[in-house]
Amino acid sequence: MIEAYTVRTSPWFPSLKPGGAARLRLFCFPYAGGAAHIYRDWPAKLPAEIEVCPAQLPGRGSRRNEPCYTNLLRLAEGAATAILPYLDRPFAFFGHSMGALVSFELARELRRRGAPQPVHLLVSGRSGPQVPRRTPITYNLPEPLFIERLRQLNGTPKEVLEEPEMMQMMIPLLRADFEVSQTYTYEPEPPLDYPITAFGGLEDSHVTAEGLSAWREQTTAAFDARLLPGDHFFLQTAKATVLRMVAEELGRRIS
Repeated sequence: MIEAYTVRTSPWFPSLKPGGAARLRLFCFPYAGGAAHIYRDWPAKLPAEIEVCPAQLPGRGSRRNEPCYTNLLRLAEGAATAILPYLDRPFAFFGHSMGALVSFELARELRRRGAPQPVHLLVSGRSGPQVPRRTPITYNLPEPLFIERLRQLNGTPKEVLEEPEMMQMMIPLLRADFEVSQTYTYEPEPPLDYPITAFGGLEDSHVTAEGLSAWREQTTAAFDARLLPGDHFFLQTAKATVLRMVAEELGRRIS
């Protein structure tokens, strides 16, 4: 059973309103190098009964002086401890790329603790966790090669890549996040018992339709795979469509 906690603002979820009237909380987890701000316009574009709670992970934003996690399971354990006070109403998880793995392992960590479970898991830009990695390890590359890899991924703005001071600030965070993703080893556990929706980009060279569909194995409940126009960062280029689909899926959980 979940323990009693004093509810207060958490650095992990700085925009969360403990006394709010929302019927469902949507906890959102960023991609590698991302921060809570990537979901900053979601609250205005989703129904009012859904409270959007972007996660601010250590090492970024207001937490930039905290050490970054470099291990996914340790990150999930930290997030689980932080999130427990806010599971007093129905909730769901959304995560893109690295955030998809974080949300998945967070859900499993909560289950291990006997804590409340999400009503829905929404994962984006990531193959099922049991699918073997298709891309090489890059988090420990020499800096010039690491920056070139960032350029190829097309997720870091060109003006950031071409600004040496900004890159020196970003590289340690990006290396840590890449290590989180690239050193993750899936351990089989029973599937989850609530729906999973997986989103992917039609032009994403890293996540195939087959890889996206592999999430089906992780639930005994309903599963749906949604392919949208765009590459790995379709989350930004097809944002309106993603938000409409998220609203539709979560609307079924609060109707």
